[in-house]
Amino acid sequence: MRHPQPTTAPQPYRPQHHVRIVTAASLFDGHDAAINVMRRLMQSSGAEIIHLGHNRSVAEIVDCAIQEDAQGIALTSYQGGHVEYFKYMIDLLRERGANIKVFGGGGGTILPTEIDELHKYGVARIYSPDDGRAMGLQGMIDDLISQCDFEKRPSDFKGLLKQPLPREPERIASLITIAENFADAGEELRAALKTAVADAPRVPVLGITGTGGAGKSSLVDELVRRFLADFPDKTLAVLSVDPSKRKSGGALLGDRIRMNAIDNPRVYMRSMATRQSNLALSRHVAHSIEVCKAAGFDLIVVETSGIGQSDTEITEHSDVALYVMTAEYGAATQLEKIDMLDFADVIAINKFDKRGSLDALRDVKKQWKRNHNAFTLADDAVPVYGTIASQFNDPGMNTLYRAIIDALVKKTGATLDSRFQLTPGMSEKKWIIPPERTRYLAEIVDACEDYDGFVRAQAAIARRMYQLHGTIQALRQNVGKKKLEIVEPKSADDVVQVTERVEGEPAYLGDLVALYQDLESRLHADCRRLLAEWPATKKRYAASKYQFQVRDKVIELDLISETLSHLRVPKIALPKYEDWGDILTWLLRENAPGAFPFTAGVFPLKREGEDPARMFAGEGGPERTNKRFHYVSRGLPAKRLSTAFDSVTLYGEDPDHRPDIYGKVGNSGVSIANVDDAKKLYSGFDLADPSTSVSMTINGPAPMLLGFFLNAAVDQQCEKWIRANGKVEEVEKKIEALYQERGLPRPRYQGELPQGNDGLGLLLLGVSGDEVLPADVYAKIRASTLQAVRGTVQADILKEDQAQNTCIFSTEFALRVMGDIQQYFIDQKVRNFYSVSISGYHIAEAGANPISQLAFTLANGFTFVEYYLSRGMHIDDFAPNLSFFFSNGMDPEYAVLGRVARRIWAKAIRDKYGGNDRSQKLKYHIQTSGRSLHAQEIAFNDIRTTLQALLALNDNCNSLHTNAYDEAITTPTEESVRRALAIQLVINKEFGLSKNENPNQGSFIIEELTDLVEAAVLNEFRAISERGGVLGAMERMYQRSKIQEESLYYEMQKHDGTLPIIGVNTFLDPKGSPTVTPPEVIRATKEEKDYAITARDAFWKRNAKTAPAALEAVRRAALDNGNVFGALMDACKVCTLGQLSRALYEVGGQYRRNM
Repeated sequence: MRHPQPTTAPQPYRPQHHVRIVTAASLFDGHDAAINVMRRLMQSSGAEIIHLGHNRSVAEIVDCAIQEDAQGIALTSYQGGHVEYFKYMIDLLRERGANIKVFGGGGGTILPTEIDELHKYGVARIYSPDDGRAMGLQGMIDDLISQCDFEKRPSDFKGLLKQPLPREPERIASLITIAENFADAGEELRAALKTAVADAPRVPVLGITGTGGAGKSSLVDELVRRFLADFPDKTLAVLSVDPSKRKSGGALLGDRIRMNAIDNPRVYMRSMATRQSNLALSRHVAHSIEVCKAAGFDLIVVETSGIGQSDTEITEHSDVALYVMTAEYGAATQLEKIDMLDFADVIAINKFDKRGSLDALRDVKKQWKRNHNAFTLADDAVPVYGTIASQFNDPGMNTLYRAIIDALVKKTGATLDSRFQLTPGMSEKKWIIPPERTRYLAEIVDACEDYDGFVRAQAAIARRMYQLHGTIQALRQNVGKKKLEIVEPKSADDVVQVTERVEGEPAYLGDLVALYQDLESRLHADCRRLLAEWPATKKRYAASKYQFQVRDKVIELDLISETLSHLRVPKIALPKYEDWGDILTWLLRENAPGAFPFTAGVFPLKREGEDPARMFAGEGGPERTNKRFHYVSRGLPAKRLSTAFDSVTLYGEDPDHRPDIYGKVGNSGVSIANVDDAKKLYSGFDLADPSTSVSMTINGPAPMLLGFFLNAAVDQQCEKWIRANGKVEEVEKKIEALYQERGLPRPRYQGELPQGNDGLGLLLLGVSGDEVLPADVYAKIRASTLQAVRGTVQADILKEDQAQNTCIFSTEFALRVMGDIQQYFIDQKVRNFYSVSISGYHIAEAGANPISQLAFTLANGFTFVEYYLSRGMHIDDFAPNLSFFFSNGMDPEYAVLGRVARRIWAKAIRDKYGGNDRSQKLKYHIQTSGRSLHAQEIAFNDIRTTLQALLALNDNCNSLHTNAYDEAITTPTEESVRRALAIQLVINKEFGLSKNENPNQGSFIIEELTDLVEAAVLNEFRAISERGGVLGAMERMYQRSKIQEESLYYEMQKHDGTLPIIGVNTFLDPKGSPTVTPPEVIRATKEEKDYAITARDAFWKRNAKTAPAALEAVRRAALDNGNVFGALMDACKVCTLGQLSRALYEVGGQYRRNM
């Protein structure tokens, strides 16, 4: 038998020159999965990759590419605005005379006509989905690298050395490239550089080295930030070295991704590959240092790649050497082997929050004393410092920075007169989760498994009781009965004798009764109660009406519906079990909807008159989205609005004329920059009405958007009070007087009000209620509004760090403000609004499978629980304000995702945290999978969405958003949105089985899947717990890595057809299944963009006098450990989103990207 020969994959293109490529995702775009796959392939093909990560402006990328002297820039753009973005990049490159090619991709979001337009403008290549299918991933990479495979050598490099050599990035970059790439010019260059710097002042060089993973890049970034603040007129250059791959020759030059402070005209940075194995520095670093000295920088920082114990090469190139390590070096005797402890001028023990760091500080100081024979030196004088570079304004980093500057001055005589103020004390971690609580997920697993063991044991007792009960009953049925006994004759002469006997109890019956009573005593009281109530429970659900209580309201709903065939279909169908063990198992593991453990749902019955459908909108300016909201909610009794924001808003910035911002204003979401925008957006909807709820898909800047929304809601109710009390004319005069005094026009709603909009919310446009109403009246209205308003804000910063990347603040600060929001909700009795929507949707969209989505999301939820408890909040005060948000895809696990989530949450909250019935109820929103929408055969997308919606509704989700079929290629049109909403309406109103509200219960496969998925989730909890809980796992990039692995697995199966996708890789149209160009493309208009910027400017002018004090109050609340959200609520009245973001960056720190 012949075996098939294995096929060898085609070899990737190998460049002939040292190809350097800058990779990034575009501004306000967190979709970095694709660019991460691409940059890995480029690296393995032999290119040197300078990876910047997500959310990068055109100027940042162009500056980087010029400083790095790259041949190419490779970008992904999935958030719209791509035409303006790429054209702006070409314009900036042309302005600076840079010979750098630009490549890009964006799936179906970049239309074929736009690709042609960009190619004509000068973009080298935009890769489309059709290119991907035709060329494959490696084929696209080969094409890109081959176009970048050219020599970057100036014709006259001597001309670059003309005196004096200014700090021009282009010239500096070219000179370093010459040193790196052209050995024939090396000696001549060296001689010329020596002449150039001969009479120049001495430039100090700080060398930074350390073990891999010690956090050198973050520490360098923090040193640069402090240097720039300390010396407003000084400049510095950073030379950062990373290792080359021995096999491919490629390199990942990844230090820039961790740097926030280098985006400054006073900083030059160059990333270098070692281009040799087993060394931490490039052989050309000396030349590069000389180039930077000749350019006249005030300080040069050289950072090596990770080193071993015996490497001290950095000391040959630096005046002051800093060695960065962590506490994870092994036994104390290992310190004797580290040569840098002999040669380093300063030592930093970074990641000082890790266990054992205090011991490490003591041991390293001892070793330093031994090495320097300085046994009598006081410990405080030993130059060893504990630092937490990842923590904003870390005291240890402040001390380290000052020690380095002092050492540089002492050794070189540099004019670095530091005025940097030291923060007293050592580095001390500001814990989100206290160290003693990091095993919380393992404890939750134990609680769930203990409960399941309890169920099995109790069910076994109940089953034996049922069996004994039946036996005893059967035996007792014969007691007292008369029985004829016939005595057969012993001989022919005897007669047949018949006697009558009364049946008595058998002797062993008492033993059976005793055994039954013993089992009954071992049956838990709650289990006895459940079994005793079971007949009444069945009777209650067999009735025509059902009554239950929600808070203070008694609700009565029908339990029976009648079909066209006049059959009576129950809303809740109960099992027909007789065995007490089966009944008890069902009651303890399933139960009816609304009963613990809430597997089938958290409410007894669905709310009538309010379907779970959410009306999703977000495009252009607030007026256009307001019009869409009124369109999609027309004729519906409940207004359940879901808001999508444009990427400018998602990243906490204001609209602006700068092209890379301008192109994204109002695209793929609504542009909201201030409270007046929020008032227009929700005008005509009574935000305090019980039938109105608003969901806001916003994360990084969620505190500010929530502030805008709540202030808009309060001012609506102020308006209603004004109208009800006949004060309209009086208030109008006050507002006119205010604007006459300011000399500015009043803001207005642009255009006519849409059908259904009565103008509610627009009377106080441009002012706050407290400016026109008495203080006591305003306070009363404000309190009652906050207690009435319904909705949710996403605000889940953990999943942003793990998956979606719309983080803008440091993670610790963002979590602190989330806690401030929840505390504010408790203080103000905000009970109907969810302070966070703990989201798995974006984890799934980033590529996670359903198990990981559910496990990561629940783990994040329990992390918030632990954090809020550590702040002193009571579980029952905040748990009802938590909600969840999941994706529903095509995988079988999605059929039980809600069941598993509710069951795990209920068990953990009751048995681990002691929460009450309301706290145990997990409420969640479902959005059908965006990832399952395909740009090919888009009409098939509605089929997928319908199946996903059916699963969600069968599983009793609390709200549902169905995607429009054309979202793979454009912002949905009115026609596609109407079809998406019709999917839910058809299921809810027409589909007969939907008249029953627990259709999943009783299915063997559903029960089996539920158990399998729950076990898998608990196993994932164990894995996260072993890594120090959610935050510890995030530090190790565990969640992000797992998501990327699962995403790649899906893409590979999709690509090779192992995973069939109809119309994409199978069942293709005979005419072909190309990417579909939509008949109508929704984009923000030029008028909308310009108006957004005009409205921003007008808001700034109106509040120019009051905004500075409000911003300072926000900063002070952050610095003084006050409630930041409380200060934001006031500041949101007079400040724009961008102003508030910048103020919080100053006191909370910006998000630092990860590789």
